[in-house]
Amino acid sequence: MKLTTLIIGCGDIGTHLGNQLVAQGHRVIGVRRNTAALQETGIEPLALDLDTLDTGKPSALPQADYVIYAVSADRFEESAYQSAYPEGLKRVLSVLEQQATPPRRVFFVSSTSVYGQQEGEVVSEESPTDPTSFSGSLMCQAEQALLDHSLPGTVVRFSGIYGPGRDRLIHQVAEGRISPVTPVIYSNRIHRDDCAGILAHLIECQENHQDVASLYLGSDNEPVTLHNVMLWLAQQLKVEASDTMQSPLRRRVSKRCDNHRIRETGYEFRFPTFREGYRQVLEKGGFLASEKA
Repeated sequence: MKLTTLIIGCGDIGTHLGNQLVAQGHRVIGVRRNTAALQETGIEPLALDLDTLDTGKPSALPQADYVIYAVSADRFEESAYQSAYPEGLKRVLSVLEQQATPPRRVFFVSSTSVYGQQEGEVVSEESPTDPTSFSGSLMCQAEQALLDHSLPGTVVRFSGIYGPGRDRLIHQVAEGRISPVTPVIYSNRIHRDDCAGILAHLIECQENHQDVASLYLGSDNEPVTLHNVMLWLAQQLKVEASDTMQSPLRRRVSKRCDNHRIRETGYEFRFPTFREGYRQVLEKGGFLASEKA
C-alpha cells in the first residue's frame, strides 16, 4: 500500500529521507518556507510558515500516514529555538489531532544536546537529561510535548550530524588546526544518510507491526575523542597539524552515546564509524590530495 509521509522542515535530512521514500514508491510532501530546493525532487512541495499555521483548521496540514518534524531554528537564539521546537511542534500536533484520520506515528528529530554530561559518561535513552544550554532545554520541552500527546510519537535524538556539505571540521584540519589531547573531549557523530536511514527504517518497522519505542538515540557505533577524529582527518589530508585549537567552553560537554536500542531494531549503519563516513565526504568533496593533483 502506498504510504504518505509529511516531512515538516524538509531540509537536508528531510530531502534525503524523502527521496529515499519516493524511490520506494511512497508519496512524500515536504514543508518548507521556501520550496525552491524541492523542485528537482520527487517530493511534493508545500510552502508554509509554521508561525502562521492555523491551528483551528484540520486542513491546515495535509493528512498523512507518517509525520516527520525535522524543523531547524533559523538562528542560534533562544527565541528562534522556542518558536521552532516546542511552539512549532505543539502547533502541528494541535492540527494533527483534529484530523479525521490522524497519522500512525509522529517522529520528532531531536538532539543529544539534551544531555548535560561532561566527563565522558556513557549515555543512553535511559540516562537523565540535564541540558546546560537553552537549546537543549527547549529540545527537552519539545520532546515532552510529543511524548505527553495522545498521538503515537517517537523522539530520535541525533548526535553531531555530518555529511556532504557539512565539512567545517575538515576545513579546520586542512588549515592545520587540531583539538588538543587534553582535556579529553568525547564527540559523537552520525552521517546524514544514517539519519534518513533510521527514520525510514522506523517507518518500515511500524508497517511490519514491529514495536517502535518512544525514544531512540541516533549515533554511530564509535564514540571517539575529537582529537582522534581530527588526527585521522589530518592523516587523510596529508597535512601536519601545527595549531592546537582552544576548546570553547561549550565544548566541555563530553559524553559517549550508546546506540544499542536502535541497532536492536535491526538497523545497520551505512557508515558505522566516522572513518567510513568522512571517507565518503572527503571523496565526494574532492578534498583528497590525489584527487586535486
